Amino acid sequence: MTPDTTPPTRGPDAGHAAARRAFVALRWLLTLALTLAGLLVVTFVIGRKVPIDPVLAVVGDRASASAYAAARAQLGLDRPLAVQFILYARDVLHGDLGMSLLTSNPVLDDIRRVFPATLELATLSTLIGVLVGVPLGVIAAARHNRWIDHVARFVGLIGSSVPVFWLGLMGLLLFYAKLHWVSGPGRIDPEFDGMVDARTGSLLIDALLAGEWDVFFNALSHIALPAAILGYYSVAYLSRMTRSFMLDQLNHEYVTTARAKGVPERRVIWVHAFGNIAVPLLTVIALSYSYLLEGSVLTEIVFAWPGIGSYLTGALLNADMNAVLGSTLVIGATFIALNLLTDALYRVLDPRVR
Repeated sequence: MTPDTTPPTRGPDAGHAAARRAFVALRWLLTLALTLAGLLVVTFVIGRKVPIDPVLAVVGDRASASAYAAARAQLGLDRPLAVQFILYARDVLHGDLGMSLLTSNPVLDDIRRVFPATLELATLSTLIGVLVGVPLGVIAAARHNRWIDHVARFVGLIGSSVPVFWLGLMGLLLFYAKLHWVSGPGRIDPEFDGMVDARTGSLLIDALLAGEWDVFFNALSHIALPAAILGYYSVAYLSRMTRSFMLDQLNHEYVTTARAKGVPERRVIWVHAFGNIAVPLLTVIALSYSYLLEGSVLTEIVFAWPGIGSYLTGALLNADMNAVLGSTLVIGATFIALNLLTDALYRVLDPRVR
C-alpha cells in the first residue's frame, strides 16, 4: 500500500488567521500613513501661521518691493496654500527639508550632525531613569508608608516641581564651578575635538571603538552632569509610575494567595507583581524617552550641548523656518517611531494583545 503524499489542505481557521494578519498589517500601515500626514499638516500650518516672514529673513528688511516679490515667488509662497502643501509634502517625502538660512547647509545634513548628540544625552538619561527609578518605585511600593516610600515620593515631588534650567544652573555652580568634579558646558574640550571618527554618532562609543581613552573620559566628564540632571527627572517620573503600578498589583488576590502558599516575598514582588506591570511600564519608559528627546531644549541651552534643541532654538531666534520645521518634523517622526516600536514590543511580550 503506497503512502498518501497529498499535502494536507488548509482549513478555514488558517485562512481566517492569514486574513486577520493581513488586515492588522493593513490597518497598521494606514494608521502610520495618517499619522505622518497629520504631522505634515501640522508642520505646514506652523510654517504659514507663525508671525515670522521667511521672505524677510532671506532678503532683509531694506529690500525693495521687486526683490521681495521675486524672493516670495522663488520660495513658492505666492501659490495657493493647497499647492504649497503638495510641494512641501513632495519635498519632505524625497528627503528635502530645504536649506538652512543660518548655516547655508541642507537642513537634513544639519539634523544628521546635531541629532546624535541629543540621542546620546537622552539615552544615557533614560538608562539612569530606568536603573534607578524602576527599582526605587518597586521598593517604595513593597515598603509602603516606610522611610524608603517617603524618599521616593519626595524625589517625585521635587522632580515634578523644580524647573530643569534652575537645577542645571545650580548643578553647574556646585559641581563645575565650586567642586570641579565635572567639565563645563559643551560636549568635549576643544583640544579633543575631531580626534575620533564619527561612526555611531555617540562620542562615548566612538571613543571606545577608537581606543581613545582620553577622549572617552573627557566626553564622559562633559555629559555626566546634563545626563544626571535629565536622568533625575526621568527617575522622578518612572519611580512615581512604577510605585503606582506596583501598589495596584500588590492589592490583588493572586499576591495574597502567593504569600499564603509560602512563596518568598522577593519572588512575589519581582516575579509575580512586577511581571504584570512590565508591559505597561514599557509604555511609560518609551514616553519618558520621547520626552527627553523633544524636551531637552532648556538643558541643552544651559549646558551649551550641540544637540537638536540648541539647533532649534538658534533657528527660532534667527527666523530660520526651514530649520524650525525640519527639526519639528524629525522630532515628531521620532516620537511616532518610538510609539510604533512600543506597540510591536507589546505584541511580543503580551500574548493577550496578539
